[in-house]
Amino acid sequence: MSEKQPEHQPGKQPAKATVKKTAATKAKKTTAAKKTAAVKKATGVKKATVAPKKATAAVKQPAPVKTVAKKSLPGESPTALVRRARRINRELGEVYPYAHPELDFENPFQLVIATVLSAQTTDLRVNQTTPALFAKYPTPEDLAAANPEEVEEILRPTGFFRAKTRSVMGLSKALVADFGGEVPGRLEDLVKLPGVGRKTAFVVLGNAFGRPGITVDTHFGRLVRRWQWTDETDPDKVEAIVGALFPKGDWTMLSHHVIFHGRRICHARKPACGACPIAPLCPAYGEGETDPEKAKKLLKYEKGGFPGQRLRPPQAYLDAGGIPAPPLGAG
Repeated sequence: MSEKQPEHQPGKQPAKATVKKTAATKAKKTTAAKKTAAVKKATGVKKATVAPKKATAAVKQPAPVKTVAKKSLPGESPTALVRRARRINRELGEVYPYAHPELDFENPFQLVIATVLSAQTTDLRVNQTTPALFAKYPTPEDLAAANPEEVEEILRPTGFFRAKTRSVMGLSKALVADFGGEVPGRLEDLVKLPGVGRKTAFVVLGNAFGRPGITVDTHFGRLVRRWQWTDETDPDKVEAIVGALFPKGDWTMLSHHVIFHGRRICHARKPACGACPIAPLCPAYGEGETDPEKAKKLLKYEKGGFPGQRLRPPQAYLDAGGIPAPPLGAG
């Protein structure tokens, strides 16, 4: 009798299958984990590359914009600026109807010499000095042939007397040599003379020859910037910009009006805003003293005065309540 074959135990072979399945599952999980890690790593790299792009975009500068000249007042059109500027000139014309060059002269030669001497000193000091100079040297020929030491002694009170002596004597020699002893009436000729720039040339042209010109001295430049007619500080640019706001025939008297106002009311350090006739038109109202009584004490033109001067009293600048009209742009 043969031995019985052992019966099949179903649990054993399935155990092998389970082990294989488990190993396969683990392998799949490992592969999936590797893929996930790879994806995460790839994603991380992607973010790392994107981040600099965002940072670069954040610091990127905008394209440069063209410089636009500052307007006189917020929202003021060029036409409104012209109207306001001309109104200021008209108002100043009423206050200073006889505004004039404050240097004493009798002819173009005396005027050009006096204007050159006025650098770094006051017109009053020049007017105290030139009578003796012109009495001794009445013509370009006389001054050109003068003894420099004698001229220096006369000009000593004006300051920088040695340099000024060289200028006026050199100017006189140029007039004799190049223009027959006569002061030329053209800008291009005047500026060739020693010590004569555009400012001096326009003083001479406007007041000795009746040819319009704008004199951009320190007072003129300061006031037109306060009134926001221009932001420029270069005299030649100021001359061109302000000249475009007015008819050419107004240029000479405009210069006198502005300079008179700058010397008498609209001072450099402490303008007398409370006694200013153009306070309602001035964007800089309030930079100086606004109290009417205190402002009146700052007025300089009331002391001494000048020939032909006819000014309205400070009370005429104020309203019935004793205060200036509200400044331009005030609520």
